[in-house]
Amino acid sequence: MGFYDGEDYNRTTKQKGNRGGALVAGFLGAILGALIILFTIPALSGLGVLPEVTSPAPEEESSDELVQDPVTKSISVDVTNDITSAVEKVNEAVVGVINLQKTDFWAEDYGEAGAGSGVIYKKQGDTAFVVTNNHVVQGASQIEVSLSAEQRVSAELVGTDPLMDLAVLKIPAENVTMVAEFGDSDKLKPGEPAVAIGNPLGFLEGTVTQGIVSNPERSFPVDTDQNGTIDWNADVIQTDASINPGNSGGALINISGQLIGINSMKIAKSSVEGIGFAIPINIAEPIIKDLETYGEVRRPQIGVGTKSLSEIPTYHWSESLKLPMDIDFGVVIMSVFPTSSAYQAGLKELDVITAMDGETIKNSIDLRKFLYSKKEIGDTVTMTIYREGKKQNVKVTLSEQQTS
Repeated sequence: MGFYDGEDYNRTTKQKGNRGGALVAGFLGAILGALIILFTIPALSGLGVLPEVTSPAPEEESSDELVQDPVTKSISVDVTNDITSAVEKVNEAVVGVINLQKTDFWAEDYGEAGAGSGVIYKKQGDTAFVVTNNHVVQGASQIEVSLSAEQRVSAELVGTDPLMDLAVLKIPAENVTMVAEFGDSDKLKPGEPAVAIGNPLGFLEGTVTQGIVSNPERSFPVDTDQNGTIDWNADVIQTDASINPGNSGGALINISGQLIGINSMKIAKSSVEGIGFAIPINIAEPIIKDLETYGEVRRPQIGVGTKSLSEIPTYHWSESLKLPMDIDFGVVIMSVFPTSSAYQAGLKELDVITAMDGETIKNSIDLRKFLYSKKEIGDTVTMTIYREGKKQNVKVTLSEQQTS
C-alpha cells in the first residue's frame, strides 16, 4: 500500500549504510595522505627536488616622484625628461626684443613697431650680449629687451649684418641669470630632436615648440635688398619645430640644451606647415664675434663690380666676351675699383672669372660665398679668367671690404 515495494525499500536502506562507511574510509584516507605529505616534503626539499619558495622582491621605485596633497589627497607627478631638462638649461637666456620707433617725427614718445626674440650668449662684467636677427631691430629708434622675469631693460645696438640677418645688442648684466651655451651645428643629423624657444606674436615669451632637424644643410636663396634678385644662398638648418612671427632671433637648441641655431625664417604660406629655418651657430659665431668687436663684419673683397654670365644676353658671350663655346658659366667683371686689389693685380672690365683656387665659380653668389666662407682679409687667391677668349691665371691679394 506504500510507494515502495519490498525490493526497492531494502536497496535504499543498504545504500544509506554504505554511504556512512565510505565517509569514514574517506576521512581516514585524508589523514593518512596528510601524514605522508608531512614527512615526504622536507625530505624532497633537502634533496633539492622542490624549489625554494621565497617572498616576492619589492617593486623598484618609479623615476617619477609621486606627491600627495595633504588636503585634497590628490596625487601629482613630477615629470622630468630630456626635453624639459634641455629647456631648463637655456630658457632664461632667451629674451624678447622690442623695436621702438617714433610715432610721429615731432613726438617725444615711441611706439612698438615690432617684436622678436633674442638669445643672451655672453656676460662680461656689467654687460651682457644678445644676438638676434637684423630684421628684428631694423629701423629702430630705440630697442628694449624683455627678460624672463618680465623686466624690460634698454638695449644698445652694437652692430648688424643684413647679409646674414644677424645683429648684436648689449644690455646691463645686473638681472641676467643665464647665458646660452654654443653647441656644434656641424654635427647635426636629420631626425635628431630640436627645440625652438622664442617670443611668437611678440607677447608669448618663453614659448617652447618641439620638432626634429629636417635637414641640417639646406641652402636657401636670400634677397637682402628686396630688389627681386637673389643676392645670397644662405646655409640654414631646416626644422619642423613651429617658428612663427616673433620667434625670429630666438634659440634653436639640441637635446643637450645647447644653442645650435638662431631662428630666422619661415615660409609664410597657408599651404605650408612645419618648415622653419635657423642660422647654424657655427656660421653665426664668427659673424657675432665681428659684430661685437668691430660693430660690423669684416669681409674680404677683390674690388670689382660683377654680374653673373647668365644675366648677360647670350649674343655677347661670343661677340663681346669672345668666350669659347664650352664656357657657359662664370662672373663678368663690369667695373674695377681704383686702387683696389683687382686694379693692382691687373684685372680689367669684361674679364670673366670661372674659378678661384681651382674651385668653379658659376655666378656672383658662388663668388661671394667663396670669399666670405673660405677666405680672410690678406689671403692671396689664384683666379682663373678668360680675357678676349684666352684663359689665364691671376693672383689677387684680398683686401678689406669697404662699407658704404
